[in-house]
Amino acid sequence: MPLFVTTCLTAFLVWVFFPQGMGNPFFVAFLVSQLVLMASCYLVPWERLPYTSFLAIPVLDFVSIGLGREGGLESLTSIGLLAVLPVIWLCASGYYPRLALWLAFLAPLAILWAPLLIKGTFTAQDFARTLLLPVITLGIGVSVSVLTLSMMRQQRELEEKDAQLQANLRTSQRQESLLNTVLDTVHLGVLAVDADGHDVLMNRKQRANHVLASPKDNPDPNESQLLVFGPDRKTLVPVEDRPVRRAVLGETFTDYLVWLGDGKEQRAFVTTARAMKDPDGKFAGSVIAFSDVTDLVNALSAKDDFVSSVSHEFRTPLTSILGYVEILLADDQAESDREMLEIIRRNSERLLTLVSDLLASRNGQLIVTPHTVDVAELVRASVSSALPKAAVAGVVLAAETPDKLEAHVDGARISQVLDNLVSNAIKYSPDGGNVLVSLAQEDGHLACSVSDTGMGMTAEDTSEVFAKFFRTSNVRRTAIPGVGLGLPISKAIVEAHGGTIEVDSQLGKGTTFTFRVPV
Repeated sequence: MPLFVTTCLTAFLVWVFFPQGMGNPFFVAFLVSQLVLMASCYLVPWERLPYTSFLAIPVLDFVSIGLGREGGLESLTSIGLLAVLPVIWLCASGYYPRLALWLAFLAPLAILWAPLLIKGTFTAQDFARTLLLPVITLGIGVSVSVLTLSMMRQQRELEEKDAQLQANLRTSQRQESLLNTVLDTVHLGVLAVDADGHDVLMNRKQRANHVLASPKDNPDPNESQLLVFGPDRKTLVPVEDRPVRRAVLGETFTDYLVWLGDGKEQRAFVTTARAMKDPDGKFAGSVIAFSDVTDLVNALSAKDDFVSSVSHEFRTPLTSILGYVEILLADDQAESDREMLEIIRRNSERLLTLVSDLLASRNGQLIVTPHTVDVAELVRASVSSALPKAAVAGVVLAAETPDKLEAHVDGARISQVLDNLVSNAIKYSPDGGNVLVSLAQEDGHLACSVSDTGMGMTAEDTSEVFAKFFRTSNVRRTAIPGVGLGLPISKAIVEAHGGTIEVDSQLGKGTTFTFRVPV
């Protein structure tokens, strides 16, 4: 098109200023050939021909331009400069770059030299004068080729990057689809928020949880308007203590219990939050998981109610038994009968104490009555009473205590803790071994440790050992008797004294229980 437009302008100039040129057959052939070539660009079905066949157009342009230069007479010899346009086309096409450069030099040279050779009237100076145009077109061709190759290389790089981006996009879309499918499949509500508290991701379950916590008259509540209650199911949790708000503030927490909704539809959820960090380590948001534990909470409540009910039922007949035993002991009884009554009373009192402990542990507290007690003597008494049982089990039982260590504690309750720990240490050393009870004073606290070389526990069992009614799988397999209440009650007693109890155990190597209470 640029060449055709330039040809039309040239024809106009010749018609206006050099009308005699319009009758030159070579010039007419130039105009006709340009018209034919232009028409060929549109009319020839190039898509049906070999792909690079269209390069015949610029090659034929050189012939046409040669005719035009010859027919332009002396006044329009600059028509030969039109050869620059097909040179640019050939070199910019990117096809056959070396051949294109050869044509960029030889074709303009042929346009200039062919008439001289045909006429036969030429000199060396004539050939020399005509070399400038071919050199210029060659330079233009080289420049265009370099630019074209550079652009093609950049285009290939862009295409490769585009292909990589498309592949990454498809991978990202697949991963996003997989993530959404997984999140919508799990029976957990998952919510992701950014550093400003805006929702980034919410799965199907969490959307249902959000609807559950929404007031009936507010279809789109904010966090402060949601119905989020505490463990009592009646008190609204303050906004700053709600799981999502705590997560937005950067807190990390596990198993935080809340109730969502109200009425019969109210559900219990334990929430867990983990913070997200950007590459610089700054807070970038949080992921909060909501797990529905309504059935578990109700089951635990039902279990506690059952324990409380059974304990109350046990207390009445036990109290009656103790009353009648006391009446019988008040009368004169034969020595053998008195001994049997004492056994009945002692065991009834033990059962009554156990019932009271069950009720206290169900209520989450135990009443202690501290007074000054020699704890060292309590340890020695507990070990002494357990020696027969240890001997039967083949266990070497020993105590390491100071001569005297007084503390303001409930002596009966501390003895109960000691008896539980020592009894367990002997019970869970079925193949014999050593049990050591040590007592010392540390930083205003008395610290008592009961160590054995028995069967030990796994880390998973250790984390659950103070749960009510919990017994390790290893103990269940060996059929060692027990109900799983000794350690929870011991923990409650120690905590009622303001102390702590901890366990360190290795499977197959033994266990050490250590409790500390203020002196």
